[in-house]
Formats: sequence, C-alpha cells, structure tokens
Amino acid sequence: MNQYTTVFGSLSDFEKGRVDIVDDDPKYYAFSNVYDVASRSGPYEKVAVAKNLEYVLEAIRAEGTSEWRATPHDEFALVMDGTVIVELLDPAEQLIDPDASGSIGLDAQPSGTRMGRVIAGRGHMAMLPAGRVYRFVADEPAVILLQTIEGPDTVYKWADICQTV
Repeated sequence: MNQYTTVFGSLSDFEKGRVDIVDDDPKYYAFSNVYDVASRSGPYEKVAVAKNLEYVLEAIRAEGTSEWRATPHDEFALVMDGTVIVELLDPAEQLIDPDASGSIGLDAQPSGTRMGRVIAGRGHMAMLPAGRVYRFVADEPAVILLQTIEGPDTVYKWADICQTV
C-alpha cells in the first residue's frame, strides 16, 4: 500500500504542483498552484485558477487594503495562508445590477450600515453575501481562494499557469 504525506504550503514556502499522467497526454490537463500564482500576482489581482462554466476559483494575493467590492451573488473566500480581515457593509443603495456576474470594484467607500468583520486565518472561509459590499485587509501578504462567478475583473493567465509538459 502506498503511503502519502500531506505537506502544507504557504506563500513563502511552496513547491510548485505537478500532474502525474498515467498513459495520457499532459496537454489535456491543467494544474495551477495557488501559492505560485499568488506569489507572481499584484495585490488583489483576481487570477482564475479553475473554471467550470461561468464559475471560477480565483487566487488572490491579499496585501494591504483592497478596494470595496459589490457582489450580486454570494461569494466564498477561503484563506489559504496568512490572516485576512473581511469588512462587510450593507449599502444604503443598490450598487450593482442583481443580474450581473462577478463582483465589481467601487471607486469610493460606500455609505451604509456596517455588518461587522471576519478575522480569517489559514483554513477559514468567509461568505460574502449577495447585494452587500466587502473589502479585505491583510497586514502581511496572504492568499485567498475566492469562489465566485466570472466577472469583469477575472484575469486569465492560462498560458502562464497551466502545465503542458
């Protein structure tokens, strides 16, 4: 019987993942390591690392304070490394079309009622509710894996992150 060892990566200590192909062609497979993607991304750049129809998983390098974002649908932020504070606000007015896809960045702090904040460490997940606004704060570089719907700020770098050999 094979024995496996689980090793947890981090933004500062990871081994780029790989795909082991058994009797198949590796060009049909894509693998991306969220730490590797985040290590090469700008703060709060939303880089797609997986896609299924309109749904995406985005690797985000959290560093400093993000812009406020409005989301027309629930999103889920899984902190993969570091600590991220999620500030939530119920806006005084509707800021995004409820039929839109993906979240949008806001130019200024919206008015509304503060809903609280979530302090999320490695392995913690925060729900970002539909129709609300949020922003992330990270005093030190951290990594978020965001489950969302493809939107205007989703960045595709398949040529850089997909394994082909």
